[in-house]
Amino acid sequence: MLRSVAVLLVDGTAPFEFGVVCEVFGLDRTEDGVPAFDFRVCGEHPGRPLSTRVGCAFVPDRGLDELVDADLVCVPAVGTEITRYPPAAIAALREAYERGAIILSVCSGAFLLAEAGLLDGRRCTTHWRHTAALAERYPRAEVDPGVLYVDEGRLITSAGTAAGIDACLHLVRREMGSEVANLIARRMVVPPQRDGGQRQFIDLPVPETRADGLQPLLDWMLEHLDREQTVAGLAKRARMSERTFARRFAAETGSTPLRWLTQQRVLHARRLLEETALDLEEVARLCGLGSGALLRHHFRRAMGVTPQAYRRTFAPRAAPEGELAAATP
Repeated sequence: MLRSVAVLLVDGTAPFEFGVVCEVFGLDRTEDGVPAFDFRVCGEHPGRPLSTRVGCAFVPDRGLDELVDADLVCVPAVGTEITRYPPAAIAALREAYERGAIILSVCSGAFLLAEAGLLDGRRCTTHWRHTAALAERYPRAEVDPGVLYVDEGRLITSAGTAAGIDACLHLVRREMGSEVANLIARRMVVPPQRDGGQRQFIDLPVPETRADGLQPLLDWMLEHLDREQTVAGLAKRARMSERTFARRFAAETGSTPLRWLTQQRVLHARRLLEETALDLEEVARLCGLGSGALLRHHFRRAMGVTPQAYRRTFAPRAAPEGELAAATP
């Protein structure tokens, strides 16, 4: 059972991600049947303003001594340009974990967990824009760049803002049951559950290659996704042996030809699902995936959701006439 929840604030804390934690744990929702949390906003120097990047300041009212004995410690996002974190805050995170606290980070808050050594040898994640920096700065952390959040027991890391909501609600569900999580989600008007293994929706651009490299071939492959493309045929077009072609392709793209091609077909399917009303069979044909069944297989494997679920989330929907009329001044 989660009874006490502490939030760690440092200079550079992001207001929205701090707000996510406040929404889930900091508001009194006892009238809805949600148990009350002893919610603490903690910093190294209580009463001293901490800077943000949006023209306002946060003032923690509790010290780090009230963080180390909390059941849950939440670490909101911080600016990734920060390379030195307050030693006292890092030490407090370590002590809280050693005392048995659950530690949860939102977005780039994972950098503080890594600085404390809590992510060494453990799978973790952060916002997709920062995963490479996290992995480079803390090579002992096992960074998963694609998922929404990672539950490692007493360590939970999450991606961007919405994924932070998912991770918080997941933790509430795990520790306090689905009924409590659903009550909080209903008040927040958010989905009560998204699985942590669902992918972050990341655009994967065509890699830049050398002037004398494979870029013309990659462009041709993208222009003809609806055609059958074999390694033998692509090697012939590139005027190479299949072995040389496969080696060059891996060197320039970091992938095999067929894996790269499937990835680009899935990305094209994403755009078609977002921008058109084409049925799945037609989307599959235009992407070169052959059938709706094959599209569903590759799309779910790459994105963590079905094509239908992705379309429901991201395709623009026309508002009913009544809503349009109400919105018109």
